[in-house]
Amino acid sequence: MDALNECPDTSGIPSHRERVLQLVKELVDLRHPNLHICVTSRPEIDILDVLGPLTSFRVSLHDESWQRQDIVDYVKSVVDSDSIMKRWKTEDKDLVVETLSERADGM
Repeated sequence: MDALNECPDTSGIPSHRERVLQLVKELVDLRHPNLHICVTSRPEIDILDVLGPLTSFRVSLHDESWQRQDIVDYVKSVVDSDSIMKRWKTEDKDLVVETLSERADGM
């Protein structure tokens, strides 16, 4: 499952996200030896509360330094290749790269 945090967490009772989290919990509770589940998500409280106790292996990319560098490289490539932004002053392009990469929050 990719981007579980993007599943709507609306006021439905239960919300779509709660229903998906409950399904994952029920699948894990089956303890089927050949069942493997991979879930990606931003670390949101409701998701961590349900999936945390179920997790046998967890990888966090949220605070990885290489992730920030990937964002910097991507934004820089867009700024450098865009026909309009190419004409900007270097300091303006640098400001865009710095601001967007700092505020990307891992996205």
